[in-house]
Amino acid sequence: MHQHLRVFSLVSLIGGLAACSAVAPPTPIPPSSSSRYSIDQDRAPSRNIDPATILNVVPEPITRTMAGNRSPYSVLGKTYQVLPTEEGYRERGVASWYGEKFHGHKTSNGEVFDMYQVSAAHKSLPIPSFLQVTNLDNNRSIVVRVNDRGPFHGDRIVDLSYAAALKLGYAERGTARVELEAIIANGSDSDRAGARNRIVNLETGNRAVSREKYLQVGAFSDVNLAREVSEKLRVMTKRPVIISTINNMASGVLHRVRIGPVNDPGEIRRITQSVVAASLGSPYTITE
Repeated sequence: MHQHLRVFSLVSLIGGLAACSAVAPPTPIPPSSSSRYSIDQDRAPSRNIDPATILNVVPEPITRTMAGNRSPYSVLGKTYQVLPTEEGYRERGVASWYGEKFHGHKTSNGEVFDMYQVSAAHKSLPIPSFLQVTNLDNNRSIVVRVNDRGPFHGDRIVDLSYAAALKLGYAERGTARVELEAIIANGSDSDRAGARNRIVNLETGNRAVSREKYLQVGAFSDVNLAREVSEKLRVMTKRPVIISTINNMASGVLHRVRIGPVNDPGEIRRITQSVVAASLGSPYTITE
């Protein structure tokens, strides 16, 4: 994933790094003993996350300070202005994500970045603020809270936490075409009702997208090994066995071996038991 500079609050100095996903690998940055990060290249978390467990953000009235809102500010020789208000903001462009490298480190307003929670980095929106983000490729939407600055590389307009990207369905791809729309909460009863309805509508819309379950048996860097496993699986099940190839920024090219679609829980359990008994892997269910 590409890396991008972030701007810290007045309590901190300008000059931290944040990360963005991209299709092409970035130019390696030489490791530095003075780096505040223990990982040179950003990556996804090592454990699987169920998108259904990722909590929604409910917009609420905001009290802002100067933390993260210094304006103007400069990064990589370019100067940026923080908008006086997010009211009326709407934009389309490319979104990326950042994850494990920055997990546990401070964001631009001094909060701690948690890649398992929904949040966002933006170059010019006031911090904090709320955005509705819609993935234009699959029409999934979520609400995020902006608490960081970036991305500062390429043509991307927003950098989401890994959890947000996962919920929007583009974590593996790295980037997605999105539409951003600012949400302003004033604390009224109608506003709170509107926030609840927005969450319900987003969840309903997301569920309306046709999604199928697959059993992922493994992901292999060697395509021949992926083919060998696939052939053995085809003997064991009448379900389709497919090889899906991705270019993972952290691990390089991976060939994912999957069985499905298979949506019946009993059949998923039986196939999983057969695969494990044959020592072909430890399958887990994914939904796409």
